[in-house]
Amino acid sequence: MAGTVLFHELGGPEVLRLEDVPVGEPGPGEVLVRVEAIGLNRAEALFRSGHYIEPVRRFPARLGTEAAGVVEAIGEGVTGVAAGQPVSVIPAFSQNDYGVYAERAIVPAAAVLPRPDGVDAVAGAAVWMPYLTAYGALVEVGGMRAGDTVALNAASSSVGLAAIHVARRMGAVPIALTRTDAKKDALLREGAAEVIVTGAEDVVERVRALTGGRGVEFVFDAVAGPGVLDLARVVAPGGTLLEYGALSGETTPYPGFALGMPALNMRTYTVHETTRDPERLRRAEAFVASGLRANAFRAVVDRTFDLGDIVAAHRHMESGTQVGKIVVTTAP
Repeated sequence: MAGTVLFHELGGPEVLRLEDVPVGEPGPGEVLVRVEAIGLNRAEALFRSGHYIEPVRRFPARLGTEAAGVVEAIGEGVTGVAAGQPVSVIPAFSQNDYGVYAERAIVPAAAVLPRPDGVDAVAGAAVWMPYLTAYGALVEVGGMRAGDTVALNAASSSVGLAAIHVARRMGAVPIALTRTDAKKDALLREGAAEVIVTGAEDVVERVRALTGGRGVEFVFDAVAGPGVLDLARVVAPGGTLLEYGALSGETTPYPGFALGMPALNMRTYTVHETTRDPERLRRAEAFVASGLRANAFRAVVDRTFDLGDIVAAHRHMESGTQVGKIVVTTAP
């Protein structure tokens, strides 16, 4: 038996329950992990409340795709990891099939990466998804190069901060967008070249002024909704508007026709494009590991909670006040 977070109906954080659940043994292609830390993701709040891109198929339902711990057992045919090895679990599966909000969890072996030396459990749960998302979208898909400029919406999120670091490592220029000035100094400390406070400044005017009227090669947007019209206005000719989230919850228009059919590329992206493709994942893992070794990349952790405080952790996540990753730890 292992303490496992379940929910029996859709709703707010209060539907989450920590229950003792039989764990079982890993099957072919699976790994059993003793979980030490869990990284929270807004996708989990959307899944829990019934607003995610994938609906909940059955109850009770599990949550979580990011964790770090130690391998306890491996299933038939598993290679590359062994019992006793410190590992991280990355988002490469549906929460309808697996969930890591637990003291012990079975996950696909394809979703397990060896934890690099010097990366503890909290960092191991916090570091991979943000950098895999930012690298996969901006470098692997977008082809970001030195000298490019990227505007980052929801810049204080774990992915937004990772995107700042990835842009800097690639020689690109990150412009951070944030709703209020409360997080401005933190974003500048993390490496943003400029910070635009969207609640007080005209985003289009500021971006054009900062780029000499050219616009940016990339917009990396987690919000979507009606705001994509203004974001599209700041994309340089031939540039790309990358949508990797829909936090607004509102309908997202296609801006191309409203803006007179500019040379605009618009594309959605999820981290599964990287994590479910072995070759892309191999390149991404090498890129992130290189950045960690060079101290160019690091886990930015806002706050940690105990697993028994999962409701409070989700409420904090939904508050939008955090800078970086929220991590939940299990009892030693």
